[in-house]
Amino acid sequence: MVRPEEAPLNDATAPFRRHLNDIVAAGVAGASAHRLVARALHDAALGERIAGRPVTLVAAGKAAAPMTSAFLEWCPRPVRAGLIADPTPGKPIGPIERMIVGHPVPDAGSVSAGRRAIDLAHQVAGDGLLVVLLSGGASAALAAPAAGLTLEDKVQATRALLRGGVPIDRINCVRKHLSRIKGGRLAAAAGAAVTLAISDVVGPAPDDPAVIGSGPTTPDPTSFAEALDVVADSAVRSAFPRVAREVLTRGRQGLIPETPKPGDPRLEQSWFHLIGSRRDALDAAARCAAGLGYHVVTLPGPVIGEARAAGGAHVRRAAAQCGAAPRPACILSSGETTVEVTGSGRGGRNQEFALAAAEPLAALFDRAALASVGTDGIDGPTDAAGAIVDTTTLARARDRGAPEPRRCLDRNDSYSFFDRLGDLVRTGPTRTNVGDLQVMLIG
Repeated sequence: MVRPEEAPLNDATAPFRRHLNDIVAAGVAGASAHRLVARALHDAALGERIAGRPVTLVAAGKAAAPMTSAFLEWCPRPVRAGLIADPTPGKPIGPIERMIVGHPVPDAGSVSAGRRAIDLAHQVAGDGLLVVLLSGGASAALAAPAAGLTLEDKVQATRALLRGGVPIDRINCVRKHLSRIKGGRLAAAAGAAVTLAISDVVGPAPDDPAVIGSGPTTPDPTSFAEALDVVADSAVRSAFPRVAREVLTRGRQGLIPETPKPGDPRLEQSWFHLIGSRRDALDAAARCAAGLGYHVVTLPGPVIGEARAAGGAHVRRAAAQCGAAPRPACILSSGETTVEVTGSGRGGRNQEFALAAAEPLAALFDRAALASVGTDGIDGPTDAAGAIVDTTTLARARDRGAPEPRRCLDRNDSYSFFDRLGDLVRTGPTRTNVGDLQVMLIG
């Protein structure tokens, strides 16, 4: 996590950095995929729904492997067949087939996994049951392009949406209408399905089953028309592939069947269980911070919006709402911001969020530090999970000849700024994902 040896000697914020490490680590551990699945399966009603039925398993996303391990440890009878679609290489788990897939954009492995998942769903018959384990990254993990589309078309479409800073719920609206597996189609193929999901979805519809993993087992309330509205945005339009737009247009005209909607009889035997979310990370982080002697304040509502705007706004909000809180104070929040990429630098939403927070943090507090970290251990196309800033960041940057923060933000180059200071947070993949965690300490 945030290694204390990276903090400069004689820095008054060094103890904060060590505590940031502990609190962030506790938050990530609180969202442990294995623990969340094991906890869910202790529910008698859920266990009875699964036990005694022949099970076919599909696990997809960043937490697919530990979710599968926990399920197999509990399952009272052998799984008939199964698939793990995971962006992180690893060893096979029991008899379950494992495929390495792309993230955040699908690749050839994602297409193979999508096809295999559909095949497995069609094999469910009689009293059989498809158990689906979903986590962040599942949308890219299971790719089955709609008729007329290639993998490259899907990749270009996803990249255009990501570079345009489109929120995840709107990205998934488009994905579902360019797919043969998303938007309830997987469950419709199986006939009977139970889904256990760990959510990284925030925004207008937090933890919405239809959005998590692009909802392969849940009814889809969105439409081809809404998907077309998303790609009509100026930040997306020019880079969005023409052939994908044509698919959406044909769908809006009624020439392609819509995704299964609420009330569709094919989904009557499909049950969805949300087993973990950002709240699990926040609760665990709060317990750790309280144990370290901090007065803990958890800000309500998710942190969303453009990262370079949200970082400064977050610090100012914390100062306004928690300025009179007893010291030392720990301000916790979570969510998922976006980045509209206009420069050629490296970085991710957490790094941009932290960099944008550096100036107001120094202006509003005498001694404070902030970490913004992806609970999945990944922040954009980098080896970092996020970054930390404190009230000495700007002064240290000037001493080390780092570029001005505003210039780095304009170039989307927050990574080089923090790398020079030794303030990147590197965790490696954590095999879970409940969005981003922000920890702010005030002394």
